Amino acid sequence: MAITGSGSLAISFFVFVISAAFLPKGAAETLTVEGQNLATDNVTVIEGEMATISCRVRNNDDSVIQLLNPNRQTIYFKDVRPLKDSRFQLVNFSDNELRVSLSNVSLSDEGRYVCQLYTDPPQEAYADITVLVPPGSPIIESREDVVSEGNETELTCTAIGGKPAAYIRWMKGEEELTGETAVEETYDRMFTVTSRVRFSVTKEDDGMPVDCIIDHPAVKDLLAQRHLEVLYKPEVKIVVTYPEGLTREGDNLDLTCIAEGKPHPHQINWLRVDEDVPPHAVVTGSDLYIENLNKSYNGTYRCVASNAVGEAYVDYILYVHDSRAGEGAPQKIDHAVIGGVVAVVMFAILCALIVLGRYFARHKGTYFTHEAKGADDAADADTAIINAEGGHNNTDEKKEYYI
Repeated sequence: MAITGSGSLAISFFVFVISAAFLPKGAAETLTVEGQNLATDNVTVIEGEMATISCRVRNNDDSVIQLLNPNRQTIYFKDVRPLKDSRFQLVNFSDNELRVSLSNVSLSDEGRYVCQLYTDPPQEAYADITVLVPPGSPIIESREDVVSEGNETELTCTAIGGKPAAYIRWMKGEEELTGETAVEETYDRMFTVTSRVRFSVTKEDDGMPVDCIIDHPAVKDLLAQRHLEVLYKPEVKIVVTYPEGLTREGDNLDLTCIAEGKPHPHQINWLRVDEDVPPHAVVTGSDLYIENLNKSYNGTYRCVASNAVGEAYVDYILYVHDSRAGEGAPQKIDHAVIGGVVAVVMFAILCALIVLGRYFARHKGTYFTHEAKGADDAADADTAIINAEGGHNNTDEKKEYYI
């Protein structure tokens, strides 16, 4: 006759009670040791992984330790496994510990496990196993595949089959969005979470990634991504191909209209605001060409581009100058160059003055004549006059010297 786990527990407990009854009184009292303590820990495990339950005893006096499942069936009695579930394996057995592993944990294994110590009275400690179930890959959906700028779009993200319920976050590029979340519990104690987010789009959102991020204790880096596709009206600009400077009478004018949009502009038109385009103006696709400008062509010329979203335009104001406009404009004076030339000239003048000064200083002399020769040696004034007069008679010998 087969004995179930609960039956073996009952027999073990019966044997224990009978044995204690036939022991002497003093011996029976020794079964309870003062300070004896039974302890275990709660376990959290991800579905499919392994859980370990440890029943620990302090100051054990050879009392029997056993482990029971949430249905109070004996998993291990000492080092013997009555329960025929091979996922339970003995990791360690001693007087102070019974440690058992449970592999390939499923949601049905969740519950309260009992560590039991045969003392008087028996002691119990409880280990709660919590099983985490990661949700499936999130599914992100959009209300519409393509949205026009300025309109609102709605995205929905769903995480199915998680335990506990997942938390959903939204990111648009680097910007976090706020969604509306609904949680539904299913029959198997699992949860389905749905989050919706709404926002208006601009042309800058075209190609922008939107992420649905799942936060759950059983899984990391779980997300779904969708890139926005935004349609927007054209962006238009006019480029002057010719001329580069002023537009003068007699010149030609060549304008190019550049338009970008999504979808690409299907039509580009040129017009003259409030007036007709000159009769000999040539429009070729996005180019406007006018020959032999004159002042009657002055005005505002507009390029208009359109696509399925809308149209946009940009204006070019034409003003035709006189044919010689800009030619008589004074040239720009480089004051730095002029200052440099003046400095060089002043330095040259200063050097010339210094050289001339030194030259004249070296050739400076004294003027002498011999008209009064002999007067210097006279004893008195009369003699000097006579000597001087005598000198006048020798007119042929009068000479002048420069020393």
